[in-house]
Amino acid sequence: MKENKQALQVAALCNGTVIDHIPSESVFTIIRLLGLEHMTNNITIGYNLESKKLTSKGIIKIADKLFSDEEINRIAVVAPNVVLNIISDYEVVEKKEVHLPDELKGIVKCANPQCITNNEPMTTLMHVVDKKHCVLKCHYCEKEQRKGEYTII
Repeated sequence: MKENKQALQVAALCNGTVIDHIPSESVFTIIRLLGLEHMTNNITIGYNLESKKLTSKGIIKIADKLFSDEEINRIAVVAPNVVLNIISDYEVVEKKEVHLPDELKGIVKCANPQCITNNEPMTTLMHVVDKKHCVLKCHYCEKEQRKGEYTII
């Protein structure tokens, strides 16, 4: 069976990560956020694919790459509920559903121009107050921001 999977060079992944169930409109944002365009790893991107779960979905396969918690949190801000499939020797060894954490540190810029994080050299800290609608609240100025209102650093 392994030989057959290896023959499907685009479809099969020996080792790495598959990001699945990405809303199609978020695929290229995730590519930019993770800096995938600068990687030398083999990367396969599927865009506007049929999905039972979503109207259409995207998928990104990255060879020989496992993501850190910070990278996973960056994905969650743009596309909560994606699924990460960890691949080893052509087999899925772990599935992780990505969810927004309770806090985001150094990932999202505060939309308040008067916030100390926009005027002093310091790391931003956002509390996630509504995971379903991606509503964040700045730890320092307490400004609430909804998805689409904030900028990812």
